Amino acid sequence: MNRTSGRAKAALAASTLTLLLTAVLLAACGNGESTTATSNNVGEASSSQGGITDPATVSSDPVTDSGNPDEAVSSDGTSGASPSANTGITDPGTSTESPPVSGTGGGSPPASGEAQPDQAVATDPDSIAVLVNKQLGLPKDYEPKDLVYPDVTFTFKEKIEKRMMRKEAAEALEEMFAGAKKDGIYLAGVSGYRSYARQKALFESYVKKDGEEKAKTYSAVPGYSEHETGLAIDVSGSDGKCAAEDCFADTEEAAWIAKHAHEYGFIVRFPKGKEDITGYKYEAWHIRFVGKEIAKDIAERGITLEEYYNAIPVSK
Repeated sequence: MNRTSGRAKAALAASTLTLLLTAVLLAACGNGESTTATSNNVGEASSSQGGITDPATVSSDPVTDSGNPDEAVSSDGTSGASPSANTGITDPGTSTESPPVSGTGGGSPPASGEAQPDQAVATDPDSIAVLVNKQLGLPKDYEPKDLVYPDVTFTFKEKIEKRMMRKEAAEALEEMFAGAKKDGIYLAGVSGYRSYARQKALFESYVKKDGEEKAKTYSAVPGYSEHETGLAIDVSGSDGKCAAEDCFADTEEAAWIAKHAHEYGFIVRFPKGKEDITGYKYEAWHIRFVGKEIAKDIAERGITLEEYYNAIPVSK
């Protein structure tokens, strides 16, 4: 009887010990879960103070407050730039996929939140912001539909083809000539619009004179001339001296144009030091209408139209 009672007591003690150990283990597990949860809550609070958005509140729309769709919000709630679409002509300042433009001298990219270049207009021949250069040409039968004769002084009197420009550009030219006159600068037009046939005849004459390689440094192959857009014009002083010649760069008329042309929507299309980008030598007299907004942007950043669109550098 005493032996049986002792075994029962031992079994009871073992059972009690097992229950106590189980309770301790359960308590320990509960404390571990509670500690982990507390740690995560503290982490989220710290992150929100540091500018990292709570993932639970992030919208699926990858557009941030900056208005730039390239700055997408990632799935973990942090902000990061998404790759730009590979459209051939890419957004300056945001793209890392296109090769850098050589010999640019730096031009600063658009500030965050500013309007980015509309890539579609770069290849639209009817757009005032169309990009025409040695690589991007116009349709062979292209002819602007709104050509007019700007009411400004030219170095000749005949109302012929090269006196015309597209209407919007012509009106801007009139304003610019008037603005120059107020400053005591008297400008004259030298050569505006050219048809494909006219550009072809000119280019062939230059090739006969200087050879094709040299001709291509100052004249465009037909179909690839800005003059064919009706948006470009060569200008000079009203006396016609140094018209379309290198010496024009040293005139007060050229200095005024370099400083004020963008105020009227024009840019000096082939600036000094950018020959590797534009493909043409410096021409202080060749101005191109692109509209006031783009002209202002290009002037402030000291870039070319190629750099504005981040286009592939033009080879000579």
